[in-house]
Amino acid sequence: MSKLHRNLTKLACTVAITALGSLHAAPPTRPFDAPGAPKFERLDGTNGPNPPLDSDGDFLIGPNYAPAPERNVTNGVPQGRVTQFTMDSKDGKLFNPGIARKVFGTVDPGNPKTLIVDTHEIDYQRKITVYVPAQYSPGTKAPFMVCHDGPKGEPKLLLPRILDNLIAQKRIPPIVLIMIANGGGDAQGHERGREYDTMSGLFAEYIETEVLPLVEKNCKVKLTNDPDARAVMGSSSGGSAALIMSWFRPDLYHRVLTTSGTFVNQQWPFDPKMPDGAWGFHNKLIPETPRKPIRLFMAVGDRDNYNPNVMRDGMHDWVEANHRMAKVLKAKGYHYQYLYCLNSGHGVGNAKAQFLPHAIEWVWRGYRQPAQD
Repeated sequence: MSKLHRNLTKLACTVAITALGSLHAAPPTRPFDAPGAPKFERLDGTNGPNPPLDSDGDFLIGPNYAPAPERNVTNGVPQGRVTQFTMDSKDGKLFNPGIARKVFGTVDPGNPKTLIVDTHEIDYQRKITVYVPAQYSPGTKAPFMVCHDGPKGEPKLLLPRILDNLIAQKRIPPIVLIMIANGGGDAQGHERGREYDTMSGLFAEYIETEVLPLVEKNCKVKLTNDPDARAVMGSSSGGSAALIMSWFRPDLYHRVLTTSGTFVNQQWPFDPKMPDGAWGFHNKLIPETPRKPIRLFMAVGDRDNYNPNVMRDGMHDWVEANHRMAKVLKAKGYHYQYLYCLNSGHGVGNAKAQFLPHAIEWVWRGYRQPAQD
């Protein structure tokens, strides 16, 4: 190999590595007062680290965070029971079989809003982890909260511990928590992406008809049919899935909690009726639809995701998407709280350690459990 050839090869490799690195560069920090951002109310901790429970609107928190005391086991507080069972895709109907891909898709040259993805069918299992509070009265219909991206292995006890404390302090009703593991993978062409990013009521129907009956059977609990007594929460695409479930099935869910909600264009396969995926929530659906009975909590980080794929369609900025969500929710008169978290990235883990108990309490605010339910 000649010296010129070696130099050209080295240059080509350098360019390729640089280009690849640019696709995976750390997201930029988006200032809270950037053009187009909501006007945030700064929380300085004088009245507590989180927004008032009786307030809607847009709030700025951070850059430093103090983990909430409700995360800890408290002496004298009754502890609920946590059980797990496994669901096999081969036993189901709506998501049988699953899908997966080997490589990321390529932009469709005929439609830059979607990808061409080569997928194959898979069988899969998912864990269902259920928390039943100590205060649950057998035979009664319990309010409950669905949580996406539940554990795939041993149960994680942080959320149950938070609920133990909130319930004992009578800050929320005695709710059952149903943590549902995803079907595997992520984004376009994988089962998790199909479940969470599809703009329809299909995943809500799947949970209603295939998951909840098994929860009642295996965990010896009855679940309410009242949509105002049902909440759903999730992070990233799990967050968009939470709103998707409530939006398309408000007869099933009214209360939604999201962190780093993927209100961007991730739906696959392409649906001409919903051409912008979840970006369509703030681009069209919420502004052009009469207000629905949805109470929504959102949080996003100032270093949250920004165009993390090859599409570059102008609909993959998580911060912009959540900002736009807040503005259209406010314009339509929704009950919502939106936290912009300084010094926080995708998933807002450092901030969530502080605000999650507050967010759960805020989402359940206004609910009154019937005496005989």
